[in-house]
Amino acid sequence: MFTPRRSGLAALTLAALSGIFIVIEATAQPAPALLPDPAATSVGALGWMQGFPPAPDKLITFDDPQGGAFPRNRWSFSHVRESVPTANVWRGSGAPSPLPAAPRDLDGIAFTALGGEPMTFGQMLPRTYTDGILVLHKGDVVYEKYFGALTPERPHLAMSVTKSFVDTLAAILVAEGKLDPAAPVTKYLPEMKDTAYGDATVRQVMDMTVGVKYSENYADPKAEVFDYARAGGMMVQGPGYAGPRSFYDFLKTLQKEGLHDEGFAYKTVNAEMLAWVLRRASGQSLADLLSEKIWRRIGAEQDAYFMVDRIGTESGGGGLNTTLRDLARFGETMRNGGRANGQQVIPQSAIAEIAGGGDKAKFAKAGYALLPGWSYRDMWWSTNNDHGAYMARGIHGQSIYVDPKAEMVIVRYAAHPIAANAGNDPLTLPAFHAVANALMTTR
Repeated sequence: MFTPRRSGLAALTLAALSGIFIVIEATAQPAPALLPDPAATSVGALGWMQGFPPAPDKLITFDDPQGGAFPRNRWSFSHVRESVPTANVWRGSGAPSPLPAAPRDLDGIAFTALGGEPMTFGQMLPRTYTDGILVLHKGDVVYEKYFGALTPERPHLAMSVTKSFVDTLAAILVAEGKLDPAAPVTKYLPEMKDTAYGDATVRQVMDMTVGVKYSENYADPKAEVFDYARAGGMMVQGPGYAGPRSFYDFLKTLQKEGLHDEGFAYKTVNAEMLAWVLRRASGQSLADLLSEKIWRRIGAEQDAYFMVDRIGTESGGGGLNTTLRDLARFGETMRNGGRANGQQVIPQSAIAEIAGGGDKAKFAKAGYALLPGWSYRDMWWSTNNDHGAYMARGIHGQSIYVDPKAEMVIVRYAAHPIAANAGNDPLTLPAFHAVANALMTTR
């Protein structure tokens, strides 16, 4: 559920740690030929969690040391609620908003991968361990496919796509006058005065330009990411554990490192901090806030849900689970300037700010070699390409890709064996852009 601070040729591979979705850094991205065979590692081929009860060697449980490791994640990402406690996001009592079908054959659309390999859109899907993908063009579903354990009605773990939802909620509260982005974090959380956030602003948290000592280097057993994971219930704490036991307790331990607003540094704790600010500013839980402000209003088809820690606090850094179709509804709301179901769900000013991107110079300092010219604003990733496309991104291949010029939205869930987006980007990014160009030329 964490996206690494740098992509380039570095990658993350899943490891057998005592948690459900924890990863460890490798020295280099494996060549495509070395990746596991998608067909041979599918849920159907390996028989995970089949039978009543499943065979002991086919069980996937939270306390299983291999529970979050590939290829078990091809089942677990679509069945999070069976493994950990969750908080429901109610869809409301109204009818779902329509998703008109206008199927088109996109499989043959050709593109060149970032490494120079020729490929088609259809070939890209198994190569990137896709669980489900849906393409909207002008609001119509032109392409929708599911693989493995994912089905249209089943929620899938969104990983760090969650962060984009959290910051979009922040933008709504700003428009309502309930949140001041220029205010210090301590206006809402005075208990953070002696932490890294004691002299940070809400805006710096929203754009991840906070100087905070927090490492997501999974090769370092002392990295703070493991303390975060244990506190939040993503890893088994183990006997004799005496550390923080909730997200709140962990956030209060964070200390300053460097200066604020010097550059972009992707750190999941910023999203958890923003989620805490939202709860304090709104007086609501994150699940209730998402339900009221977005989920009920866009005509979601199914309830969503969050993973929660031991005191019921939702993970704002990567714990949201939604169906693919509802993820598409949210993406289409963004593309339509915040409008859905005949109403303004997200303020137009917030959409313009997100779509406009952030400071390219600050982003460049993070060293994402595969994302030259990109930027980050309001926990959304901006390509700054000639289409003005922007994204929500999560490890293992989760994405919302909004292309305003092509009037297109692509949403995708996946269970790639490489956690880092560097494992997906060389294929998915040029594929998405190729589909956009194809749709624009065949209106």
